[in-house]
Amino acid sequence: MLSFGFSTRHWQQVEAGRPITVTTLLRICEVFETPISKLVNGLDKNGVYEKVNFDVVMRRKGGRKR
Repeated sequence: MLSFGFSTRHWQQVEAGRPITVTTLLRICEVFETPISKLVNGLDKNGVYEKVNFDVVMRRKGGRKR
């Protein structure tokens, strides 16, 4: 992945399961020539989005609850 612009440390963190940004996800999709729609299609069928506690996420980011 170094030849595609990822640092060794960053890629190690991705492989270890550390959360990634949408930008990183888009870069990975570009490298593997896979549309992002193929990765996210059907995620909500198993209630993935319902499991995310956005209040906790916002507190960690220093954001406000709206």
